[in-house]
Amino acid sequence: MADNYLEKRYEETLGKGKIKVRRIGHTVDELLLKNRSTRGYNKAYVVSQAELERIVGVCTKIPSACNQQVLRFKLVTRDNGADRLLPLLRMGAALPELHLPIAGTEPEAFIICCSTTKESPLVDVDLGIALQSMLLKMTEMGLQGLVIGAFNRTQTQELFELPYLPLMLLAVGKGIERFEIKPIHANESHAYYRENGVHVVPKVMLQDLIL
Repeated sequence: MADNYLEKRYEETLGKGKIKVRRIGHTVDELLLKNRSTRGYNKAYVVSQAELERIVGVCTKIPSACNQQVLRFKLVTRDNGADRLLPLLRMGAALPELHLPIAGTEPEAFIICCSTTKESPLVDVDLGIALQSMLLKMTEMGLQGLVIGAFNRTQTQELFELPYLPLMLLAVGKGIERFEIKPIHANESHAYYRENGVHVVPKVMLQDLIL
C-alpha cells in the first residue's frame, strides 16, 4: 500500500471542492464584535417580558462558581417601571459632557441583578459570567445592552420591593449607535470617546495581552 494512500482517499471523498460546510448562526467572534456597550436606543422598539425571559434563560445553562447559583433577576419593562428606574442611574462616565442617555434614546427595559448571599469574589465571578452571557444572547436576538454599575442600589431595592440588594443593572433595547474598535497598545489610553457620531472603543492588541 502506498504511503500516501490515506491522503489520496481523503482527497477523493472529503477533499477540496467536494464538501461545502454550511455554518448555522453566528460565530462567537461575530457575537463578541457586535456586542458593544450601548447607551442610545430606539424608543419605538418595545422590549417584551418574553424577550427578557429568553435573555435570563441563559443563566440556567452557564457555569457558576462552586455551582452556588445565587443570582436572581428582576425583569423591568416599559409597563412595570423602567421610566422610574432611569433617574436612579448614570451612563457614560467618560463622556459627562453628553449627559447620556440623550433624551429620546433612553433604554426602556432592564434586568436587575441580585444575589441571595452577600457579595463576594465568588458572587462576582458568577455575576460577570451571567452578564456577558446575557449580553451575547441579546446580540444573537438583534438587541443591545449596557452593564450599569452606577446606580442607587438602596432606592432601586425599595422601588421594586426586592428581597435582595441589587448588584448590577443590565439595560436592554434596540441600539441606534455606531461603533468602531480601535486597536491600541497596553500603555495607551483606554478611554472610549465619540468621533463624528461614532463611538470609538480602544481595545488592547493581542500581542500586548500575552505575557
